[in-house]
Amino acid sequence: MPAQTYISKLTLTNFRNYAGLVIDLAPGAVVFSGDNGAGKTNLLEAISLLTPGRGLRRAPYADVAREGGDGGFALHARLDGPDGQVEIGTGISGGDGAGEGGRRVRINGASARSAEDMLEWLRVVWLTPAMDALFTGPAADRRRFLDRLVLAIDPGHGQRAIDYEKAMRGRNRLLTEGSRDDRWFEAIETQMAETGVAIAAARAEMVRLLAAMIDRLPDTGPFPQADIGLSGDLEAEIAAAPAVDVEERFRRTLADGRDRDRAAGRTLEGPHRSDLVVRHRPKAMPAELCSTGEQKALLVGIVLSHARLTGEMSGMTPILLLDEIAAHLDGGRRAALFSILEDLNCQAFMTGTDAALFSSLKGRAQFLTVDHGTVGPTI
Repeated sequence: MPAQTYISKLTLTNFRNYAGLVIDLAPGAVVFSGDNGAGKTNLLEAISLLTPGRGLRRAPYADVAREGGDGGFALHARLDGPDGQVEIGTGISGGDGAGEGGRRVRINGASARSAEDMLEWLRVVWLTPAMDALFTGPAADRRRFLDRLVLAIDPGHGQRAIDYEKAMRGRNRLLTEGSRDDRWFEAIETQMAETGVAIAAARAEMVRLLAAMIDRLPDTGPFPQADIGLSGDLEAEIAAAPAVDVEERFRRTLADGRDRDRAAGRTLEGPHRSDLVVRHRPKAMPAELCSTGEQKALLVGIVLSHARLTGEMSGMTPILLLDEIAAHLDGGRRAALFSILEDLNCQAFMTGTDAALFSSLKGRAQFLTVDHGTVGPTI
C-alpha cells in the first residue's frame, strides 16, 4: 500500500472569505460542515492550489484574493509523509496580476522553479458538483478532466499542454493575420506536431492504465464499471504507429490544412479537438444517456479508480477533495464510499451542509464546522 501523505496544518491569508486561518488537520477523512456560503468549498479550493493550475474553480488568481485585502493571497501547508515533513507555500503579491506567471511557490522556504515542483510532494484529485455535467457538457470539459488525471501521474504533462497551446495560439495568429510566411508556419507546426503527439500518447497511456484499474471495481458494486476511450485522430494513430511517424503525418496535416484553417480563423485538427468517451458497462449505454444518479456513480467510480492508480504509480496516496459528495449519494453508496476511502488510505476532505450525512464516520474522521471565516471542531 502506498504511504500516506497528508496535510497536517493549513494556513490561509487573504484567501476568499478568510482574512487569516490556521487549522491543524488529521490524516484520513476530514469533514467540513456548515451553511451554504460559509466557505467550505473555499477551503477545498485552497488545497487544490497546492498543485499546478488554477484549482478546482479555475478562477484567475487575482479573483481568489480576499475582497478588501491588498490584492494578494498566501497559502501554506505542512505536509507529513514517508519522507518526513515538507512545507509548501504559494500565492501572489498584491499587484502581481492573475496570470500563471504571477503565482509564486516555495518549498521548504526556497523558491521553486515552477508549480510543477509541488507534484514531487503531493498529488491532489477532486470531484465537485460542477463536474456532474461532465458527460453531457462540452468536450473541452472532458479534455480538461482527462488532462488533470494525466498530470497526477505524469508531472510533465502540464508543460506539454502549455507548450502546445502557446504554439497553437501563434499559428492561429498567423492564420487570422493572413500570413503566408511558410518558414514561420513550418517552425510552429513542427512544435505542434511534437507536443501534440506527446499529449495524445500520454492521454492514451492514462486511459489504458485507468481502464485496467476500473476493471478491479466489483461487477455489481455501488459504483459501476465504466468503459473509457478516446475520440481523436492522433489518439487512434498513436496506438497503431510509431510516434515519429504520427508526428510527421500530423505536421503534414497542419501544413496541408492552412487554407482551410485560415478561412476558419483557427486550427481545426489536433489534440485540442479530442474527446473522452465513457460508457456505462453494466447497461451498455453511453454515459451521457444515463440518469443523473447513474452518471454521478460512474464519475465517482472513475475518480476513485484514478486515486488508486495515482497511489500505485507515484508511490504516495493522493489527497482527495470531495465537495458536497454525500448529498448526492444514497445511504448505501455513502457507506461504500467511506469504506473505499479508508481502503485507499488517503486524506479525504469532504464538505456538506449537514454533518449528519457523515455520521457513520464518527470516531473515524475529523469533523470541523465552517462559519463564515472561522473553522472549529464540530460539537
